[in-house]
Amino acid sequence: MNVKEKSSLELLFQHNLSERCSVLQKKKVEFWIESFVDWLFCIEQEYVDFERFVQKQSAFQEELSAFLVQVNVSEAEVLVQSFFDDLYAIHQVLLSDLNAILEFDPAAKSRMEVLLAYPGFFSIIVYRIAHNLWVKNVPILPRVLSEYAHSKTGIDIHPAATIGERFFIDHGTGIVIGETAIIGNNVKIYQGVTLGALSVSKDKAEEKRHPTIEDNVIVYANATILGGKTIIGRGSVIGGNVWITESVPAQSLVFHKSEIIIKTKIDYHNVIDFSI
Repeated sequence: MNVKEKSSLELLFQHNLSERCSVLQKKKVEFWIESFVDWLFCIEQEYVDFERFVQKQSAFQEELSAFLVQVNVSEAEVLVQSFFDDLYAIHQVLLSDLNAILEFDPAAKSRMEVLLAYPGFFSIIVYRIAHNLWVKNVPILPRVLSEYAHSKTGIDIHPAATIGERFFIDHGTGIVIGETAIIGNNVKIYQGVTLGALSVSKDKAEEKRHPTIEDNVIVYANATILGGKTIIGRGSVIGGNVWITESVPAQSLVFHKSEIIIKTKIDYHNVIDFSI
């Protein structure tokens, strides 16, 4: 049967089959990260027993190694061991993030509440795990982990971004943190914030395209900060809805000024029709 005689579905199947290499199973990765987070913070009752805790670690190591083999990583076992060697340090940084939430968010009543009900913290956990794998040059898997957190929380953090300790995301929906963004320590970011690039040109892929946020900065809701040369100086407060493409000195207060007019309905005769 030549190409002309083959059906569209046959051609499609053969093309995809020839292009396919080892396939990472997304659903298994998603289940793994959910279970891994529970294990990392002993959320499930079964992990109270240390022997059971160690047994589960071995299972997680085997599963992670299998994922790496699926994306053609030859030194999978070495990388997995390196990741687990780093795990205590990762956990310590995550505890600093958790404590920042408890310290700064008046709505946060307990550690367990943050672990179970804060999408911002879940996205930070996944970011720190994915980032560790990213800097070890693990392909694909860090992006799959990050995109799972994105789909679950609405928070999009590229695993290559560099983020310091005591990072606090409040609410979080709609946050975007790009690949080359750098964020210092004690930074607070609210919903809708974009740390993005001024250009998405492919020829700039190796350049720093996303901004730098220095220590002790607060970025309020829906602020957009763009450009690899843009630096938000330490201790600054960036107000809601601002658009920034140039650097801001340390200890700055940046805000968007708008005018709100309030009238009584009796005095304002030209009634506005808000129907859509």
